[in-house]
Amino acid sequence: MTTLTIHTIESAPQASKTLLEGSVKAFGMLPNLHGVLASSPQLLEAYQKLHELFTNTSFDAEELTVVWQTINVEHGCNYCVPAHTAIAHSMKVDAAITEALRNQSPMPNAKLQALQDMTLTIVRNRGHVSDTELASFKEAGYGEQQILEIILGLSQKVISNYTNHIASTPTDAPFKEFAWQKNA
Repeated sequence: MTTLTIHTIESAPQASKTLLEGSVKAFGMLPNLHGVLASSPQLLEAYQKLHELFTNTSFDAEELTVVWQTINVEHGCNYCVPAHTAIAHSMKVDAAITEALRNQSPMPNAKLQALQDMTLTIVRNRGHVSDTELASFKEAGYGEQQILEIILGLSQKVISNYTNHIASTPTDAPFKEFAWQKNA
């Protein structure tokens, strides 16, 4: 098991300190992921900026959750699935959606299913999407903007999921009640 340093504000490189202070202000704590990312101030800043940009897309709270959790589950991120379950609860996302995502069950409606399907297609096929898949996504009520916004969300999740895999980032105490393990 590889582990990387989980910085505190005090131990972090100088260029990360202000960013970590922002994390504490935003989350009421310093998430372990942010402590790991602090070893690279540029990566921490990129992650925080991508998070801000993604949360300001055309997606509502349910759709943000579908994109984030679909990627987290597909990547098997044992840190991000519990964290985003807690985030979804704080965003008042229906628990049926979060449980379906965690268990890889069908979404409760066709539009969210289309979003999950497109997200999985983009992740699994590394951005190669057929005309038929694109047409189905558009028929569900989405457009070009949302295709590109999925890629934005994926960019954020690659940073966190891959970092957590390398670092074996421990789940933060507030997220432990939502612990998750990828099925074999």
